[in-house]
Amino acid sequence: MSLTDLVTKKSTDSTSAVQKPEKKWGTVDDLFRVWASSATGGPKDIIDSDLNISSNGSANDETAIITLVNDVFLNAFRHKSSDIHIEPREKNVKIRFRVDGNFISYKDLDLSYKNPLIARIKIMSYLRIDEHRLPQDGKINYKMFGGKTIDMRVSILPTIYGEKCVIRVLKKDERPPELKNLGIMPYNMVKLKAHLKDSFGMILAVGPTGSGKSTTLFSLLSQFDSEEKNISTLEDPVEYRIPGVNHTQINPAIKFSFAAGLRSLLRQDPDIIMVGEIRDEETAKLAVEASITGHIVFSTIHTNSAVHTIQRLVNLGVDPLLITSSLRAIVSQRLARKLCAECKVSYTPTDQVKEFVVGKVGKYIKDQENLTLYKAKEDGCDRCNHTGYRGRVGLYEVLEMSDKLEELVLRNASKTQLEIQAIWDGMVPIKEDAILKAVLGETSIEEILSVLGT
Repeated sequence: MSLTDLVTKKSTDSTSAVQKPEKKWGTVDDLFRVWASSATGGPKDIIDSDLNISSNGSANDETAIITLVNDVFLNAFRHKSSDIHIEPREKNVKIRFRVDGNFISYKDLDLSYKNPLIARIKIMSYLRIDEHRLPQDGKINYKMFGGKTIDMRVSILPTIYGEKCVIRVLKKDERPPELKNLGIMPYNMVKLKAHLKDSFGMILAVGPTGSGKSTTLFSLLSQFDSEEKNISTLEDPVEYRIPGVNHTQINPAIKFSFAAGLRSLLRQDPDIIMVGEIRDEETAKLAVEASITGHIVFSTIHTNSAVHTIQRLVNLGVDPLLITSSLRAIVSQRLARKLCAECKVSYTPTDQVKEFVVGKVGKYIKDQENLTLYKAKEDGCDRCNHTGYRGRVGLYEVLEMSDKLEELVLRNASKTQLEIQAIWDGMVPIKEDAILKAVLGETSIEEILSVLGT
C-alpha cells in the first residue's frame, strides 16, 4: 500500500484549507518606512533608491503606477518570493507570488492597469515598450537603501489577453547558507565532507528546476578557503557572491556558453571549478575531462534521481570509463516546505501509517511505539502568514561511486540494477530521507506527497 493510501481524507482536506489562507499585505508606505529605517547612509540613500517616487515621475498617473510597482516589489521581497507573476486575464490582471515553491495570490487589478503596469516594468528593464508581439527578456537592478540592490530577471510573453510578465528575484547580496542549515542528515553529511577532501573528481547536484541545486553547490564551495585555492565559477545567472571566488556570468547571446567558458577557465590555473549546468555533450565531456586532470568540478544536471544521472551522462556521449574515473558523488534533491515552528500540530498517526513509517525508517527511531508526526495548523499564525509553513528544507539522496557500481556502469546495467547496488552500498533513498524529516517534525507527510508523489 502506498503512502498516499495511508493518509486520511481529513488530512488532505486540512492541507487544501492551508493552501488558501487570507494574506496580510503591507502598503507601500508601511514597507517604505520599514526599509527606510534600515538605511545606513542617511537621506542620500533614500534619494538614490528606486523607492523615491519623485525621482521617477511627477504626473499623478505616473506616480500611481510607480507606487503600484514598488508596492508589488516590496511585498514580494518582504515575503521572500522567488518569482513574481503578473498575468492578464479576461476580466482582470492577476498578480501572484511564488513563496517556498507555492503560489500565493497577491492582488487582482482592473484591466486598465494592464498596459501601464507592463510598460513601467519594461522601462525599468530597458525593454522596448512599443513591442507587444514578441517575447522579451531583460533585467532590473533594483536599488534599495544603504547601497543594497536586488537583481531581477524579467520575462515578457504575449498571451491572448495581453503580455504576461514573470520576474525572477535573485539573491544578489546574500551569501549561501551554511551546509549544516540545508537539512542534510548526518549520514549524508559524512559522505559529502569526505569527498570535499578529494584532490580531483566531480560532484553533481541533480533535480528539477527550483530544487535548490545551486544553493547546495555554493554551500559546498563555501567550505573551501579561497585564499588557498583558486576557485572559479561559470553561472547563468550569478546568484551568490562568495568573497575570494571568481564568479563569471555566461552570455549565450555572444556565444559565451558554459562550454566556451569552461575551455577558457581551464587556462586560468583553477583548483576548483563550478559549472552552473551541464546542458550538452561538449560541456559534459569538458567537465569530466577537467575532473580527471587534477581539478575538483561541481555542476548540476536536470535529472530525476541520482542513478538516472549516470545514464544521462552516457546519453550525452560521455565514455562510461571516464564517468567511473571522474564521478565522486551525486546529490539528488528536492525542496519541501518546513512546518512553522510556532504553530505546527502534533498528532498520533494511524496504525497503518505508523507501520509504513517504521518499515521505512524504523532503524532511526528509538521509541517506535509512541511515534508522533506533525502537520500544518489549518489557519496557521502571523509568523507563517497563515499558511502553516515557513521556509523550506532539502530532501536528499547521496550516491557514491563504488567498485561494484563502477562494474555495473561499465556493463551498461539498467537503472534498477544501479539503484539496488547504490542502496546496498549505503545510499539512503530520498523518500526515506523525507519520511525521517517528517518524523523529526520538519515537514509533514502531506507536503512529502506533494513534492515526491507516492
